[in-house]
Amino acid sequence: MSESSRSYRIPLFCTVTLLFWFSMYTCVPILAAYVEYLGASHKMAGMIVGMYGLSQMLLRIPVGIVSDRFHKRRLFISFGLLFSVLAGAGILISQEVTWILLLRALAGAAAATWVDFTILFASYYKQEETTKAMGTISFYNSLGQMTGILSGGWFADHFSWEASFLIGAVVGTIGFAASFFLVEKFDDNAQKITYSGVVEVAKDRTLLTVSFLSILFQVLTFATVFGFTPVFAQSLGATKLDMGLLTFFSTFPTALASWIGGSYLSRKIGEKNVVIAGFVLSGVFTVLIPVLPSFGMLLFTQALAGLGRGFASPVLMSLSIKHMESGKRATAMGFYQAIYGLGMFLGPLFMGAAGDWLTLGQGFMIVGALGCVTAWLAHLMLRIVPAGKAAARETAPASNATNARG
Repeated sequence: MSESSRSYRIPLFCTVTLLFWFSMYTCVPILAAYVEYLGASHKMAGMIVGMYGLSQMLLRIPVGIVSDRFHKRRLFISFGLLFSVLAGAGILISQEVTWILLLRALAGAAAATWVDFTILFASYYKQEETTKAMGTISFYNSLGQMTGILSGGWFADHFSWEASFLIGAVVGTIGFAASFFLVEKFDDNAQKITYSGVVEVAKDRTLLTVSFLSILFQVLTFATVFGFTPVFAQSLGATKLDMGLLTFFSTFPTALASWIGGSYLSRKIGEKNVVIAGFVLSGVFTVLIPVLPSFGMLLFTQALAGLGRGFASPVLMSLSIKHMESGKRATAMGFYQAIYGLGMFLGPLFMGAAGDWLTLGQGFMIVGALGCVTAWLAHLMLRIVPAGKAAARETAPASNATNARG
């Protein structure tokens, strides 16, 4: 790789990541409220929000396997940006709830390529710096979501609901063009993934543990900030811009905490403790939502919940691949992100059903309590595997690897 490509690859990658998540999240603060405005029930709104996670769950493992097989991560990233543009533009011109459901599935297909974003970016760093890499890319992930959310809320409030979808499609188009200049990088000596390799990855205890914890993490996230917290805010008198501000101030601390938790804090107190603290913060401040007397208090408490999400997310993502051989990393990340896609689907689906059958307030209490229980499960289940073990496996003679598998 030339010196010129080395100098711009990381800043360009971070910029493309920001543009990608900006384009994906301009509709998030108003989506559930928008489809209810079109006549959908709480349950249908939850289904539409959750469809984004369901399609990710179905596609991320195949994306990871094909990516490890052919080492074409940049191509998948470009497709992801193209799909995000099509999803935003489609919702812009359609007011049919069924079409919006299908277009959110397409947005989920776009998000499935996050596998390749994370693996390609991690390849720019040494293996022992994986947590730092995930913290950095998670920061730009959150920054893109945050600016997209705020812009989407502002455009919807000043122009129309549909304006938030338009700005997302425009920014996604810019990111799509920039993606063609990303630098591809992979290990020339890495073995291509095989069926037995996929099975081996899927049986990995650490991967299974962090994937399970991430299901519960995504239930918490997509039931609240990316689902029904903006709907609840309307009962406190929030405008469309307020809904954008709520999601923005829930996401801004997530961006900061991703950077701090993924680098400094994980070294200072340990990755396991960072994850536990993240779940406690998110759970407690979700339980409190139904009893908050004002929009200002909702804004403050959800900023603290966002801090917790930012602590947990990059560390869990790092733990899913940190101990893996380079040739299996995209498959492992695909498995991890596919499994947590179940939480993206179940979280808003549960909250939508709770809104129709119980109340949104009771739904928040149940989901928040689940977050606190997950902190306890993380304490019991997480065992940190040093990155050096994977490196030792990669440098071991092939005969030893064969004997170990036998």
